[in-house]
Amino acid sequence: MTSATTISEPERERIAAALAEIACAAGEILRRYHRAPCPHALKPDGSPSSAADTEAEDLIVEALAGRFPGIAVVAEERAQTDATRPADLFFLVDPLDGTRDFLAGTPDYSVNIALVSGARPVAAALAAPGLGRVWWAGAATVEGAVVAGRPGAGRPVHTRPAPEAGLVALGSRRHGDPETAACLAALPVLETRQVGSALKFGLIAAGEADIYVRCGPTMEWDTAAGDHIVAAAGGCVVVPGGGPIRYGQHGPDHRNGPFAALGDPALAPRLALPTSRPTVPLSAAHP
Repeated sequence: MTSATTISEPERERIAAALAEIACAAGEILRRYHRAPCPHALKPDGSPSSAADTEAEDLIVEALAGRFPGIAVVAEERAQTDATRPADLFFLVDPLDGTRDFLAGTPDYSVNIALVSGARPVAAALAAPGLGRVWWAGAATVEGAVVAGRPGAGRPVHTRPAPEAGLVALGSRRHGDPETAACLAALPVLETRQVGSALKFGLIAAGEADIYVRCGPTMEWDTAAGDHIVAAAGGCVVVPGGGPIRYGQHGPDHRNGPFAALGDPALAPRLALPTSRPTVPLSAAHP
């Protein structure tokens, strides 16, 4: 695998399975630190970084280098000091998404790894160690239990059509904004659940929820894995105008604009996402 044009569907499936193995292994590091003493500090942007983030990222980067030599890796902790623009083929890594919730002792944290080809993810894994669940996707999305730090047998999962009774929307415990509230107010939302981290993408892919709107800031490593897992399960993740998120387009910024993850793509024309990229501090840039 040397370029963005040579990745076959079977190879994407093999890559996704390998990413799930790596994500689960990193998850074991996080589980050791969870609800235990975990040294941490604030980064220059005001967001927290912990020993768990750093140790898990070291494992992931080393594992990717061993399994996929020569492919660039853009990882959250290193990206703070690395201004290299990614190549056409690169990995996006968030070793611990939902660090604030993790440090507070809640189980809603995740490990996100995605392979981006050109501007779109083509293989991904999203592990939720605190819940013992892992999703991975090449051409299709599967979910497995985490068993002894490894992915168990996968079963296919699919998003669901928008329920006639109303939508289940997912929101963040720690971030909210008037634009997101306005988007949801225009849709038939029956229930809103507060869920931390990129776990929201996995729940939509599994047909357990319908929509996640985020108008505040996020970073590319926050969303790439979940984006692909939702899309490969039959849903979509859209930006203003209805197109997909394009990755590796923002240089060292790596910041996304507004987006919505939808289990039922038929909902996309009913959204009214704001067109401007968020300008609030990066300390809020987590799902």
